[in-house]
Amino acid sequence: MKTLLIAIIIPLVISSCGVFKPVEDNAVTLLLDPVVPERRITGSSPAVAIARPALPGYLDRQQLVSRSSGGELRMNPNQVWAEPLATGISRVTALNLARLTNSLNVQPVESFITLDYQTLLEIRISRFEPDASGNLILECTWKLQPVTGRLADTRSFSTTVPAITPDPAQTSATHGAQTAAMNEALGRLAREIARAL
Repeated sequence: MKTLLIAIIIPLVISSCGVFKPVEDNAVTLLLDPVVPERRITGSSPAVAIARPALPGYLDRQQLVSRSSGGELRMNPNQVWAEPLATGISRVTALNLARLTNSLNVQPVESFITLDYQTLLEIRISRFEPDASGNLILECTWKLQPVTGRLADTRSFSTTVPAITPDPAQTSATHGAQTAAMNEALGRLAREIARAL
């Protein structure tokens, strides 16, 4: 009986001392969103597949990345993407372009079951993060490659989205502002691509 009482009391004493405190998860999960206003889409043309964009190795990770004035990269393990960044970019680009062109047939390439698209959009990103002053920089090349026909020309694109000053009262404001700036940069890229379709 004494052994049973000790076996019951010891775990209670240990847990009341705080040894088995629950671990608090401070991670903020981020997701890119389209900036082109949602509307009813009725068309079927153009039929464009969005290839998964090529990213530099330092961006191809789960954490949100920023850059300091000395070129130092900063990654916070508590600010993570809900999906791979390349997947998010192709998904958001497809949504932005579908809304701009009124076409139901603008989708990430993996969403097509057969080769029933006419053009493949290829994006190669060289930079997509805030600089030391907090301005979001997007630098990339892109091309609309027809499925049949000659090799398309590659075009370059660069945009800077001014820094958004976060509200100091909000703990998630900095990464929220960075994600909003990334969304805006992708919207600008989609508008340029839409003009070429």
